[in-house]
Amino acid sequence: MELRKPPGDKATGMMLVLCLVWAMQQIALKATASDIAPVFQLALRSGGALLLVVLFMRWRGESMPIAGGPWRAGLLAGLLFSLEFLLVGEALRHTSAAHVVVFLYTAPVFAALGLHWRLPNERLGALQWLGISLAFAGIVIAFFGGEAAATAVKPVTGAMLWGDFLALLAGVLWGATTVVIRCSRLSAAPATLTLLYQLGVAFLLLSAASVLSGQTYFHATPMLWASLAFQVLVVSFASFLAWFWLLRQYLASRLGVFTFLTPLLGIVLGAWLLDEAIETRFVLGAIPVLVGIVLVSAHGWVAQMLARLGRSIKLPARP
Repeated sequence: MELRKPPGDKATGMMLVLCLVWAMQQIALKATASDIAPVFQLALRSGGALLLVVLFMRWRGESMPIAGGPWRAGLLAGLLFSLEFLLVGEALRHTSAAHVVVFLYTAPVFAALGLHWRLPNERLGALQWLGISLAFAGIVIAFFGGEAAATAVKPVTGAMLWGDFLALLAGVLWGATTVVIRCSRLSAAPATLTLLYQLGVAFLLLSAASVLSGQTYFHATPMLWASLAFQVLVVSFASFLAWFWLLRQYLASRLGVFTFLTPLLGIVLGAWLLDEAIETRFVLGAIPVLVGIVLVSAHGWVAQMLARLGRSIKLPARP
């Protein structure tokens, strides 16, 4: 078995770019919401990325055993993936992109809880339980920090809280998708096949949801075409390939520590590009959520850093 190595300068640079891309996807969806409904754009993104993945697999000579493969787990993962992005699209209609990206990226917390329950070798350690506690405390503050909400630049409305709740549910579904993949035959399947199931189901279900809810308006503008190209080519195709290449080369725990940058960048970019207000309530809640995500996703790396710090601190000798 090939040993993974700690990420160097090249991997660090790639992860920074990936985190920026993943943060920008919510910004792009929100910025073009007046030209195309987020749910409809996500449906078109899934269809375009599906075509690219099929072409990529053909180019690499990979087989596509959709019917003969782990299709039950694939359909379940695709259903959860579709519902996740349906909630993301609806959440963006009610709340800010910054809120959506932070609550969506609570997914590692819910995935860790699910894997703890399903897999004996995924039992949570003390640092991870601490991270989960911090994340849930931050969620409570973000939703119910009444006094802090009164000091916000922009008043917190019921619609915004509803959008936040939908984004949090999307994070739960993302975590559930991870559990399904890890606990089924999909864990041994090529990543491209798993993505094929997810994109195929998402294209069908999100398209149907767009039609049934009357969210199929499409106002062709340069910004809209740029957003679609970014979503299909960069987010759903190139960033996926880059991420799985990194996972094959480097330690996953060291890569995971970078993921907290995505919601952090989402907050900054939302305020800069969309002029979104940053509420005190939300910031007070987001800080423990971000710390919790780091402790859950990169607990091994954090434990090593704490051990090194402990060894470097020497007690003064007795007189």
